[in-house]
Amino acid sequence: MKSWWKRSLFAVFGAGIALGGLTACSGVRPWQHGGSPEHMAAMQGKMVERIASKLDLDAAQKLKLQALSEVLVAQRKAMAGTGAEPRAQVQALVSGDKFDRAAAQALVNEKTQAIQSGSPSVIAAMGDFYDSLRPEQQQKVRDMMQRRRGWMSSHS
Repeated sequence: MKSWWKRSLFAVFGAGIALGGLTACSGVRPWQHGGSPEHMAAMQGKMVERIASKLDLDAAQKLKLQALSEVLVAQRKAMAGTGAEPRAQVQALVSGDKFDRAAAQALVNEKTQAIQSGSPSVIAAMGDFYDSLRPEQQQKVRDMMQRRRGWMSSHS
């Protein structure tokens, strides 16, 4: 496998874990409650505060976590694209009597481009945050990620 593809897959996987961790902290999903920009920003702030509290972050680490959160939100928006809802996009592929292969390929190309263009900033922000953690904080992150209930869940 090409190295850029491996990096992209790693970035998406890592971003997914991190974003999942950020959303799991709140106990609710922001997209289930209106999803206004103000609401999303408030939820993002609460998630950052909860993670900062659980990991006992200092001010500099908290800034790096906030930066990671902002990069992940931007990547999520880029992955969502400017078109219809993802469910509607997939439903459109099978709306006719034949599967719309060209539209499916265009959708895959759009998502792949979003991954390729956004992954360097996601990797850099995740690396900056993780590398700023003390060894015991890094271990706590690893332990949380190992749990079946999800990273940073409220059942820790």
